Amino acid sequence: LITITFLLFTRLLLLTPSEGRWMDSYQSDSLPPLKRTKRAWIITTIDVQEEDKGPFPKYAGQLFNNRSYNTSLKYLISGPGVDEAPEVGLFSIEDDANGHVYVHRTIDRERTPAFQIRFDIEDRKSGELLDRPIFFKVKVKDINDNAPEFSMEEYGTTIREKHSKGKVIRVTALDKDEVGTVNSQVSYSIHMQMPSPDGLTFNIDPTTGSIFLSGCLDYQTANSFNLLIKASDHGSPQLSSTATVTVTVEDANNHLPVFTSDNYHLQISAGEEHPAVLRLRVEDKDSPSTPAWRAKYKITKGNEKEQFTIETDPATNEGILSVIKPLSYEGDSEIRLVISVANEEPFFWCKNGIVMISALESTNTAVNIKVLQSAPRFHPPILTVQKEDSMKPGRVFRKYPATYPDDVYELAHDPDDWLSVDENSGVLTVAKEFDQESPFLNNSLYTIIVHATDHGNPPQTGTGTILLYLSDINDLMPSLVAPALDVCHKKQGTPLVIEAKSALAHSHSGPFTFELAEDSEDVKHNWTLGRNFGQSVELVMLRSLPQGSYLVPIIIQDRQGFSTRQNQHIRLCFCPDGHTCENSPVLQAAVGLGSGAIVIMLMAFLSLLGKQPPKFDMQVLCHLTTGSHCNSIAPPQEGEQTLIKYNEESRSSFSEVSVTAYIPTTPPVLWG
Repeated sequence: LITITFLLFTRLLLLTPSEGRWMDSYQSDSLPPLKRTKRAWIITTIDVQEEDKGPFPKYAGQLFNNRSYNTSLKYLISGPGVDEAPEVGLFSIEDDANGHVYVHRTIDRERTPAFQIRFDIEDRKSGELLDRPIFFKVKVKDINDNAPEFSMEEYGTTIREKHSKGKVIRVTALDKDEVGTVNSQVSYSIHMQMPSPDGLTFNIDPTTGSIFLSGCLDYQTANSFNLLIKASDHGSPQLSSTATVTVTVEDANNHLPVFTSDNYHLQISAGEEHPAVLRLRVEDKDSPSTPAWRAKYKITKGNEKEQFTIETDPATNEGILSVIKPLSYEGDSEIRLVISVANEEPFFWCKNGIVMISALESTNTAVNIKVLQSAPRFHPPILTVQKEDSMKPGRVFRKYPATYPDDVYELAHDPDDWLSVDENSGVLTVAKEFDQESPFLNNSLYTIIVHATDHGNPPQTGTGTILLYLSDINDLMPSLVAPALDVCHKKQGTPLVIEAKSALAHSHSGPFTFELAEDSEDVKHNWTLGRNFGQSVELVMLRSLPQGSYLVPIIIQDRQGFSTRQNQHIRLCFCPDGHTCENSPVLQAAVGLGSGAIVIMLMAFLSLLGKQPPKFDMQVLCHLTTGSHCNSIAPPQEGEQTLIKYNEESRSSFSEVSVTAYIPTTPPVLWG
């Protein structure tokens, strides 16, 4: 009786409010109300393992509420796995009076690793909930049913042959089993390597899957490798999978180019350029048409005068040696060239399994050249000239040099003896007037042949031909772009740029060669030619010249051998703004000459009119013309050029008119 009373008292203390209401009919009105102090749910472990094969339904666990002494109680289960996704109908309570939980089919943990299930208890008769619901997480127990899976079945990478020891590629595999367990822990290994040359292996980090190279590669031995990589978990039973890795080797420069000959012997004629005089062949075991194979040639000795050049033939990889400046003949002279060859890519080699790189490795060969004396050559071999009005006896016709400075010149064909030649310099001079009625003319063409003979043993002779046209062939001749230039007064050493243009018949006959005509001492004293730019040349003043007009004869020759003499008119003038000459050329000429020159010009003008010039007091006349006192008039100094006309139609020469006023027939070209 005492035991029954104690249990009843304890049960009353644990009643919930709803239970208290249910017990109202059993309580005396004189007793105080009782309150629940804690919940009464008791749940045993619900053990569910994935891939369980049954038989089903299979007992998984039990829930219990300590009110279950009342046979009218009913247990309820709901939520995901029961009546909600995922896995509807997976769990149930078969005996709702006892709270036994059953599982009805196999579970895939990788699909649903856990379920959040709700449990309730209610009065079987009234359906009234007798306690608050309880939520219980049912965790599916993992088994090792998944092998590691690689992110790719096949991996591929390309590395250079000179790849140093280090990482090549990384592979990764994931295991779907529960993270943090032995079932999902993955280790990597190389199961097979093909090929497997001595001293060269690939290693893999078992934890990270990084693949490393140990040793040096050799493209000629193996240009690719196949690795079979294995990934294994640590579960029981242990599961694994494999993937293949293809490592392609790209050839690098571990073979030097080697000349097929250690020595070459050549005989080259002096005085000529020789393109592609020799082809040097090399052998290279690296892959063709790669930077490791392509050769770079260099002349390391013997080319101090920069007479040779060597280039690489991109198709054959040969070195093409050329003579770009004519060689000089000096008896039994010989030239020895040392030529080196290397590759575009730095060379490397393997030392104790470590790649060593050097950009200094090369191989050499020698080219022994014997310089032979060749017959002199004229440049151009055929010179075409048009008769000029200034070709008077004693006038320099042309300077027509041959190859060697010590050649001896003679006229081999000049049937009417129009020219003479200086045997040492090759300068041709007009010997007599050119005769339009000469029987040796052929359609106004007179042919002259010049020989140049060297001092060899035996001596050799070269031939140059001059075609002299007495008819008008201006359409074939190059000419000055600006025959007349106005130039602000300059000091000595100042270069002016003289530009030439092609003839109408030869639109692209440049570049041009320029020569200062040597038939005037004044010209040679005052002017010289500077740098040749192909289409133009510098004209340099050798001394400071007074303001006035100057004529500079220039010989222009194009690459086709057409040669013409052109007069470049230059007016040195006063520029008030520093850029533009004053408008009056007569005034500028007068300023340039000074007051004494003006007086002389007036007296010369009266003489030409046939009148006797009056006897002037020079000081008075100077004062009248200039408005100021003048110093004594002195004769022109030696070397000072006389003013000339731009209009040459009068055909007057320097000897015919000593002083000529500058009166242009056309406006001069402005040149800044």
